[in-house]
Amino acid sequence: MKRYMLLLAPLAAALPSLPAEAAPRIARCVVSAAGAATWRGPCWFEAARGGSFEVAPQRGSFADEVGSISVSIVRPGLAEVRGLTNRGINSRWGEARRSQRDRACWVGEDFSVCVY
Repeated sequence: MKRYMLLLAPLAAALPSLPAEAAPRIARCVVSAAGAATWRGPCWFEAARGGSFEVAPQRGSFADEVGSISVSIVRPGLAEVRGLTNRGINSRWGEARRSQRDRACWVGEDFSVCVY
């Protein structure tokens, strides 16, 4: 085993170091979706590359049993939003634009996701 470690050491040293993943943190979310009451409360916020992120309620679920919402940045000011239910159903919510009035919010045709 030690011999293999010695052989792999130069290879590992040559690889670029990857940034440490940020741990999820508690934030305050406000989620509005068509036909559902606005959800407000503490949520887990996990950042991803390029400004994308995922949120999940600290307890329970968002409206319609949505357990998490992902906001994937397509280009500056434009994102693709998806919801994942507690049953594992992944649904496309659609495109969202970053709000000019409240930069913490992403607003789609019939939904909005704000994280503070």
